[in-house]
Amino acid sequence: MLLVYTHKISPRLKYVFKHICTRILGIEVTFTTKIESFIAHDSIKMSYTKQALGNEFFIKSNDLLFEQGLSDVDINIQPWENTKCFFYIGENSGLPFDIFAAAFYLLSRYEEYLPHVKDEFGRFTASESLAFKHQFLKQPVVDIWAYRFKKAIEKQFPEFKFPVKTYRIKPVIDIPNPYLYKLNGIIRTVGGTIKDVFKLKFKALYTRFMVLMNLKHDPFDSFKYYINKQKQSKFKFVFFFLLGEYSTYDKGISANNKGFISLIKHVADYCHVGLKVSFFAIDKPDILKKEKNKMEEIINKPLKATRQSFSKLNLPESYRGLIELNIREDYTMGYANEIGFRAGTCTPFLFYDLDYEVQTPLKICPYHLMDFALLKYKSLLDKKRVLNNIINEVKQVNGEFVSVFHNYTLSEGYRWQGFKELFNIILDSADYED
Repeated sequence: MLLVYTHKISPRLKYVFKHICTRILGIEVTFTTKIESFIAHDSIKMSYTKQALGNEFFIKSNDLLFEQGLSDVDINIQPWENTKCFFYIGENSGLPFDIFAAAFYLLSRYEEYLPHVKDEFGRFTASESLAFKHQFLKQPVVDIWAYRFKKAIEKQFPEFKFPVKTYRIKPVIDIPNPYLYKLNGIIRTVGGTIKDVFKLKFKALYTRFMVLMNLKHDPFDSFKYYINKQKQSKFKFVFFFLLGEYSTYDKGISANNKGFISLIKHVADYCHVGLKVSFFAIDKPDILKKEKNKMEEIINKPLKATRQSFSKLNLPESYRGLIELNIREDYTMGYANEIGFRAGTCTPFLFYDLDYEVQTPLKICPYHLMDFALLKYKSLLDKKRVLNNIINEVKQVNGEFVSVFHNYTLSEGYRWQGFKELFNIILDSADYED
């Protein structure tokens, strides 16, 4: 157990030390403001304050972890070996940067509370982030810093052994609409048929009728493939089904459709099932509660996890709404169009509410790659290279690689050619270590 001496035990300090020490490095951490208790401790220990007490392992503290609310934080990004960091504290410290304050800034999403330009969906974009602007978005810097801290601790306490962690994957399958043609209802089917005729899409028209007559496989129906892959994997897939009403943004199937309900139940027999929160439910608790209740009625157990439609997050309101409904996990933290680490980590973490200065029970499972982000790379070879690069970043810190694919990603559509192979690369990455 690591004992940390500090001049003040704040909620921020406890939160970030537990993420770095316990969640990433696997060791327990406790805190004291009493010098006598610190001296008497016979295991690994460090001080985190303005000045060292003696010859102990010491990191000079930045003020961020002892403040409340938001302030004008002065951030100066500097290179540090093969990565970057901020909150430089000098060489008279166990590490040249206050990694705990820097990690808190990223994990709390401090920058998303500050004024910024949103995109057309009202989302915080990658280009607004510190990580994108300073080119460390594609590194899980919080985990990298944690391992630098581990190395420094091992040097001072060579007899102490850290537990061994291994690389993990968590494939997320997003289902905005399970089928392209099936279960769409008479009005949508007739409307789609007329549209195909007017746009001279005769191949689509042929496929539509073949699917509706059960003579051809629906292009979006990849569930059998995913379930077969799940049976071969020791890591559970997480499927997120949209139950929201048809709207400008969400065009799924009615949550009362018996065929759709049967599909969700079938998938739930093999994989974890969560709720894809509809676009209008993100900011409307009554709609969110209705969708949650419907999903619980279908899967016949409490809803554990959610993903917001279009990966839209309004902090802190979006997460507070989930906490109010006792939802335990969320998979929205990431960028739909950029590969990388939005919160700087590839280790699930708890949401810290900056307004209330409190750690909440909501576990944030950040994703690091969405299938759409790979479309900007023209060749399959380039897609593979980029995918393997981000996987290797996670492997180097024994993190958890979370990818988001859709059911239609494995369709035969031109833009998605080769994506089945990319999905299998992710699955194989957990079976074959470098």
